[in-house]
Amino acid sequence: MAFIRFFGKFGSSPLRIGSSKKNLYQITVSRFISSSSQLSAVQKSSILLEKAKASPPSGKKDPLDTTFNDPIAAFKSKTTFELIRGYFVYLICSSETLVENNMKIMKLMNSILGEKLFNSLMKATFYGHFVAGEDQVKIVPTLERLRSFGVKPILDYSVEEDLSQEEAEEREVSASVSTASTANSDATLPQYSVDKSFADRRYKVQSARTYFYLNEATCEKNMEIFIQCLEAVANSTFGTGITAIKLTALGRPQLLLQISEVIQKTRQYMMDIAGGTGNVLTHHKTIKDLEKYFGTMGDNKDVKEFLKKVTTDKEGILHLFPWSGIVDERSELSETFRVPDPKTGQMRRLTSQIPPKEEEMFRNMIRRLNYIVKTAEELDVRIMIDAEQTYFQPAISRITLEMMRKYNTKKAIVFNTYQCYLKDTYREVCTDLEQAARQNFYFGAKLVRGAYIEQERARAAALGYEDPTNPSYEATTEMYHKTLTECLRRIKKLKDSGIDPKKIAIMVASHNEDTVRFAIEKMKEIGISPEDKVICFGQLLGMCDYITMPLGQAGYSAYKYIPYGPVNEVLPYLSRRAQENKGVLKKIQKEKKLLLSEITRRLLRGQLF
Repeated sequence: MAFIRFFGKFGSSPLRIGSSKKNLYQITVSRFISSSSQLSAVQKSSILLEKAKASPPSGKKDPLDTTFNDPIAAFKSKTTFELIRGYFVYLICSSETLVENNMKIMKLMNSILGEKLFNSLMKATFYGHFVAGEDQVKIVPTLERLRSFGVKPILDYSVEEDLSQEEAEEREVSASVSTASTANSDATLPQYSVDKSFADRRYKVQSARTYFYLNEATCEKNMEIFIQCLEAVANSTFGTGITAIKLTALGRPQLLLQISEVIQKTRQYMMDIAGGTGNVLTHHKTIKDLEKYFGTMGDNKDVKEFLKKVTTDKEGILHLFPWSGIVDERSELSETFRVPDPKTGQMRRLTSQIPPKEEEMFRNMIRRLNYIVKTAEELDVRIMIDAEQTYFQPAISRITLEMMRKYNTKKAIVFNTYQCYLKDTYREVCTDLEQAARQNFYFGAKLVRGAYIEQERARAAALGYEDPTNPSYEATTEMYHKTLTECLRRIKKLKDSGIDPKKIAIMVASHNEDTVRFAIEKMKEIGISPEDKVICFGQLLGMCDYITMPLGQAGYSAYKYIPYGPVNEVLPYLSRRAQENKGVLKKIQKEKKLLLSEITRRLLRGQLF
């Protein structure tokens, strides 16, 4: 651990080896590793760590062309073979027939060619383009090379189960319904009820990985995989890397549904007694306001006990429930979510009685998350908790914020994800920023357009609740830019006040070059520099290199989302990448054009090698 921490500090600056010749030490080490089958994964990682140290860092930066039209800057990190492979992959992605049937084609080829030959073919094409390698050791050269050009990794073990639609639906339905005989389904809000038509959460989703609950043992296995990702990042990235996780991988989805419903009912409850809309802390009510409201109910011990547990500060009420106890694995959900009836003063639950077995499952989920974040803190790695469907998201955001409060005391370790296609994103981010300021923790956020918009719209229409999404792509872009601008404004306010501007850290996770340009221009306009290290940019490996690489070489914090895993087990991931690229054909055309331009330039200048 001390070894990792020491070299993490030592190597925090990006290297600039670019096209320079490797020194003799690097060549010798590379050959030794490739020929040594006896070495363990840990030994190999340690040697590679020393190897990366051998490249002397340089402060040299390239000027940034914000038109992102320079093929040399975009692809100087790529070999000519990689350029040709990328061009071929994008040609395939331009064929609707091939993309629509890509999974069937890959499975057929596997059965015809055999596993060994099929794996070699995939590594020379799709797998090689979109995936960094099979394990923690084999991904290190990719991470090293990206780092030498100023680009850091967000690591994700991208193995997925290849379930049929029927299997996925069966798992989701059984894992989303309480086993309690007292459960009253009539009291459930439509948005937070399970519906078999949408139980396969992969429906109309291309860019997000989906976990389906099987049992607690599977969740334990997922936790161990996330821990391995953290260790891989720590061993390879010198304290600059990130690991992405999903909360649905760590527990029963029914529990997230119930907590999300409770949060929605709590907002309605607060509106009933205080007026207004939105989260509890946006009402700016004090504990005295509640005491006055419930004063007509006499000496009610239950009401007094409830008021004692309300989370408050000098500015007013933050939460009606002791959320901090929940993330510390102690509280029981059934007893926590109780409020006084506005008319009678009698305590009533906002959720049905949760049986002991399910209470234990929730505590297990929180234990797993605590263990992951605690490990991240010890390894000096950051955690990004991905956004999911809106019927899970209130619970995910609430738990994530409490993890921020617990662990983000000195810097941003835990990041939440906000999907800007949702109507409430700006308000939610502002509320969470206010909570971070009032409870004095570092706020980390990844802003994305979002992965589930078609599914969300279809589900809302089918189940009869209000569509939570923005009406158009333009409205989503406006939401993204408005939210980002507010974050930048608050960062500048911290900076001007002499407060650590890193109290707010934002990742602009977008493949849209207009949004990236907007962020860069706003940074300049507001007075935030790349050296402040409060804004970073992220794109997927194998996509939009013409954005990521110039950003990294110009000194901006640039990240690539790095998937890894065995060839056969990441086929569902590769299938989604092909689908996603088909859906952004205009973007592919630009990347294809730039790739062809650089391939042609190298051919004409004799720079193939």
